[in-house]
Amino acid sequence: MKKRVITSLILTAALAFGALTGCGSKADSQSSETAATGEETQAEAEAETDSASDSDKTITVGATPVPHAEILDNIVKEVLAKDGWTLETVVFQDYVLPNTSLESGEIDANYFQTLGYLDQQNKDAGLHLTAVAGIHIEPMGIYSQKYTKLDEIPDGAEIGIPNDPDNGARALDLLVQKGLLTSKGSFGEDASYTEDSLSKDKNANPHGYKITPLEAANLPLSLPDLDAAAINGNYALEAELPSKYPALDIEEFDDETTVKRTNFLVVKDGSQDSEKIKALVAALKSDEVKSYIEETYKGAVIPSFIDPQ
Repeated sequence: MKKRVITSLILTAALAFGALTGCGSKADSQSSETAATGEETQAEAEAETDSASDSDKTITVGATPVPHAEILDNIVKEVLAKDGWTLETVVFQDYVLPNTSLESGEIDANYFQTLGYLDQQNKDAGLHLTAVAGIHIEPMGIYSQKYTKLDEIPDGAEIGIPNDPDNGARALDLLVQKGLLTSKGSFGEDASYTEDSLSKDKNANPHGYKITPLEAANLPLSLPDLDAAAINGNYALEAELPSKYPALDIEEFDDETTVKRTNFLVVKDGSQDSEKIKALVAALKSDEVKSYIEETYKGAVIPSFIDPQ
């Protein structure tokens, strides 16, 4: 009987020890699994952080093809890469979408416009964009496929100008500067005074030129149908006009017009102090970009590293 009791106690103890050992093994397993899961979660979080960090090093800039996208892709990208930034250029064929795309956050900045055009777009379209750095000037020129000198343009000739307010006024200033018009009349001051009014204004337009407003991008294509046209430098370069039909004359600049005619880097208001925009401004205003502009465009594009005013 005594032996049976001892045996029973031994078996009970063994079973209890086995149960405790089993529970301990299960707990250890769960602890190991939890630790492993924690390590995986931490690794995934670190990977996501690294990915976010990489994406933050990408700068997306909207630009018209020539010379803006060329400058960005051929030299600015290279300068930015030295500091670990990746530049992506989105090319636009017009002057409207680069601003609406910037307003909606599709791009980080754009590079194609003057302060006058920017101010007009902010006002007309309710945008919230601001200039952060002046980069270059593209002199507007008077081009023709029919004539090689300004004094060859006959009375009554049809002269095309851009149809947006800022570039239209700029074109008329150029025609006045070169003596084709004596003044702009009331253009830009009286809303009822249009290009047609100027065409009929014998005081401002003694030669009776027909002033025809057209989309700025279409002026090079329309040049065969016009006697002459005042064309923005980027569109003239894109159409290879300087080499095919050299400008009859180009703009001249003083301190005031230098600011007015400079093409600026533009961002959405509030982002101008971000690291990526600071890096972009530094790259665009670098000595490498200045040398590239001077050597590539031979005066058709002029460096103008100025601050917004």
